[in-house]
Amino acid sequence: QVQLVESGGGLVQAGGSLRLSCVASGTIFSINDMDWYRQAPGKQRELVAAISSGGSTNYVDSVKGRFTISRDNAKKTVYLQMNSLKPEDTAVYYCSADILDHTGRTHYYWGQGTQVTVSS
Repeated sequence: QVQLVESGGGLVQAGGSLRLSCVASGTIFSINDMDWYRQAPGKQRELVAAISSGGSTNYVDSVKGRFTISRDNAKKTVYLQMNSLKPEDTAVYYCSADILDHTGRTHYYWGQGTQVTVSS
């Protein structure tokens, strides 16, 4: 069974930085896209950043220039470096990954989420 476990969330003042990590474990043959989403109270979940297996990246406009997504394929880990944080970045952050698992098919898996709170 595949699991994604996030870490690195917390409380930070505006202008500060946090680094989120997400580790995939279980029967994994390969990992395609790895993504970070976030969901603020009363809002829909939104895609924040994505990275392909080859390292191509995409970001939502609101975080461009402040957030950086990266991955370590050997460690099955995706990171989100968040700088110049703003109160509007406050949300639960989830990682997801498109994984080729023991079924021989790819499935999207989700982590349990990690809270990021930015105080003004």
